[in-house]
Amino acid sequence: MRALLAPDIVRMWEAGRDQRPIARALSLLSAAGAESSCEELAALPVCRRDSRLLELRRQAFGDTLQGFAECPQCAGHLDVQFAASAIQTAGDAAPSIQELESHGITVRFRLPTSADLTEAIAAGEIGVASKALLLSRCVIEARKEGAEIAPNELPMEVNREINRRMAAADPVAEVLLDLHCPLCAHSWQAFFDIASFFWTEISSHARRLLREVDVLARAYGWSEAEILGLSAIRRQAYLELIGS
Repeated sequence: MRALLAPDIVRMWEAGRDQRPIARALSLLSAAGAESSCEELAALPVCRRDSRLLELRRQAFGDTLQGFAECPQCAGHLDVQFAASAIQTAGDAAPSIQELESHGITVRFRLPTSADLTEAIAAGEIGVASKALLLSRCVIEARKEGAEIAPNELPMEVNREINRRMAAADPVAEVLLDLHCPLCAHSWQAFFDIASFFWTEISSHARRLLREVDVLARAYGWSEAEILGLSAIRRQAYLELIGS
């Protein structure tokens, strides 16, 4: 996966601005020149998709992740900074098909994909029904004493074990940040979603680039492609000349 250039960032923003979060995450990878079609990316386990997003983000903006959070107790804002390399990822080597034995039942299942999540969400709010649909899509085979069991007939205890195995295989799925408010001393954990975080950065950078295009095009008559083809240092130098 190659590093992102200014035209890539604008193209990623344009492709994803009107999409829902799952489709947007796939668009980010696709627009970055991933060597896979959108259908192939949608069929990736979510853990692999998010691992690739995290690596793409590191190539684009470096290892340091910076943001802010709002204290749930006093509504104060605090800066948050941590390293992307500190997040454990599953990578492409993570097995997508797994097997477990629980309560005398042998189950083979695969890790959920973006396509699975899209279907589950289409069924309604994430709740009992959509979670059951997601599980039924991911269970490949379930047997007890040689007899096949339908996914919707699995005991609740087996379903919980499958969910635990899925969570363990996807360390990026639930990244929790330990936060502490300096104003009221409240401590809490906040969920970090790489797809949402990366999109916010892409959107911010793309809008900044378009503002630079607007200023430079007015001053020099250059096309968007010519301006975005300049290095960040040269664009900034020309902007400073305009303001001098």
